[in-house]
Formats: sequence, C-alpha cells, structure tokens
Amino acid sequence: MREPHRPQVIKKIVITGGPCAGKTTALSWIQKAFSREGTRVLFVDETATELSAGGAPWALTRNNREYQYRVTQLMLAKEEAFTAVARTFDAENILIVCDRGALDNRAYMDEEEFQYVLEHMHTSALELRDHYDAVFHLVTAARGAEQFYTLANNAARYETPEEAIRSDDALIAAWTGHPHLRIIDNRWDFEGKMRALLREIAAFLGQPRPLETARKFLIHYPDVSLLEKKPSCERVEILQAYLRSEVPGEMIRIRRRGSHGNYLYYRTRKRLLPDSRRVETEERLSRSEFLDLLQQADPAYRTLRKDRFCLSENGLYYQIDLFPFWQDQAVMEVELYGPEDEVPVPEGIQVLREVTGEEEYTNPYLARFFS
Repeated sequence: MREPHRPQVIKKIVITGGPCAGKTTALSWIQKAFSREGTRVLFVDETATELSAGGAPWALTRNNREYQYRVTQLMLAKEEAFTAVARTFDAENILIVCDRGALDNRAYMDEEEFQYVLEHMHTSALELRDHYDAVFHLVTAARGAEQFYTLANNAARYETPEEAIRSDDALIAAWTGHPHLRIIDNRWDFEGKMRALLREIAAFLGQPRPLETARKFLIHYPDVSLLEKKPSCERVEILQAYLRSEVPGEMIRIRRRGSHGNYLYYRTRKRLLPDSRRVETEERLSRSEFLDLLQQADPAYRTLRKDRFCLSENGLYYQIDLFPFWQDQAVMEVELYGPEDEVPVPEGIQVLREVTGEEEYTNPYLARFFS
C-alpha cells in the first residue's frame, strides 16, 4: 500500500551576522548537516556581494537609498524564484537559506532612506522582517574573539574591529522584533559556535530541545518609555487564542502578531515529550484562515492580548510581556543555550523572582483565568 501523500514543508531562514562572524563557513555546515537528514537545502546568495562582484559595489554609488532599494528588490526577487522552484520539487522538507535577508539592508540606511525603500516596494518593515521563518545572527569575531578578527579572508571586508561591532549592533537592532531571532555569540570556540547554530536551526525545524533552555522571570512592571528608547528593542502587539487538539499533550495556539495595523498570523503546535523535551512547529496563516480558526477557539480559554517588547541585549534575546490585567508586574522570558547559563538582567529591569516551570505564569493559564 502506498503511503499517503504528505504536504510539502518549505521553511525560509536568514543567516546574518557582523563582519568576520563565520557566515560563509556556517552555510557549508548547514548544507552537510541537514542534507544528511533528508532535507533539501537551497541557498540564496548574498545580493550585495553579487552586485559588487559584478562591478556595482556600494562604494561607487552616489545615491544610497536608490542602491539599497535595488538591492532589496533583487534580493526578494531571488527569494521568490527559489521558493517557486522549490514547490516543483518532489521533496517533503525544503530549507531555503538566505545569505542575509531584507532587513540587513536597514543597517546601512538612515530612517528617511529606509522609508523610501518601504514606500517604493509597497511594503512595511513588519512584512520585510517577518516573511522569513527564522533569523540566526552570528556575532562578529571582533566581539569576544578579537584575536580571530581579520580582513584577509574577504576582499570586500574593510571594517576596523570597532566598526565591525557597530555594524553587528545595527544588524541585531534591524532584526529585533522577529518572532524567532537567535543570536549566536562567541562563548565557544569556532567549532562550538557552528554546532550551536546547527542546534538552534534543528530546534526551529521541530527537533526536540530541553525545556531548561527557556527561563522565565516575574518582573516589576517596566518603564515602557525606557524600553522604547533602547535601539535594540521592538514593541509587538499580540493577540492569541487556543484550539482543541486530539493529540495527547499537544497545545495548539493561533496568534496575530504585529503593530500599527500591520499583522501576520500563525498557528503553533507545542508538544511535551516523555523525556521532558519539547517540540514546537509553526506555520503561517492567512488573515481569513486565522479568523476562521478564531471562531473555533476552545471556549475554556479566553483570547489573550499582550504587548511584547523584544529586546536584544547581553548577547541574548529577551521577550518582555505586558498584560492588560497587570499594572504592577510583567513576565520576562529568555532562551538560553544550556541550563547552566547565567541570565544577565537587562538595564532598567527589576526581577521579582524566577518562575520557570510555574504553571500560573504560562500563557494558557493566564488565558484561562485572567484575560
């Protein structure tokens, strides 16, 4: 008997990072690791490098906003072509790896230039950022591995270590707010850094990961104006509801995510395995699909609303959730690489206590009893 046809799953991720971060080597590691597991891996080359190699480098332009507009336009056209071709493949799992993504260009523009690009492409910062399924940022060697920072292995690299760190910060700030941003720093040797990247990608693709990598804290209600002034902090409006599941131990969540009237929609499935590891998979929904599913929400849970401040600081990605039913406290969550990792507290945040593993501070509990 033939096996039933399984739907094709195409995931598009960004590998980005500061100068001399290991991005080129990372692409090779990704190819070897995930091809062995039966995933078809496709690569979209870095667009700015292609233009430079073709005789049109950024250094020659007299109009940065037009140059960045064309880079972004070409980048998205390439991604669209790769995605369309991928749909013709007889492969169930396809991973499209983008060597930099559309929001990388924001790090090389001022706000007026960035708005020019958005207007001429008839899009928003949210659409450019979140049309990728995940973003993995490799931190420049100039931060934490200074002895390995070099200009010798890339003819297009010109930054001093200080400039490399500023570029690294600008890139992280550009992507802050993405629902699945992971920052891979230099706490390991280079091979360890590459293995950390592969673990993060594998977890994103649905492979189990230890529960202990997520830590949650109850904090004093933060100074919102202080958060909004931070360069690597982005406010996101979230509305979510829960669906019934016929799979034991599975929680299904639908979510609207965005700001200023621009939203994207997701369905997430979470399962806790007997060995205390978790599996999480996510898919994009259309607005109409989200609204249809919202009508089917489990009545045992109310619709949950919150403002989330995504903060990139201390080499980590913090998510600070402010709920309308709390005026004196909030919840901060951070993903770590291992249970032994310390959690530096961001400036301006006052921790009341750790609440990792406490049910009453989970979103399903809050949706059941508070919202």
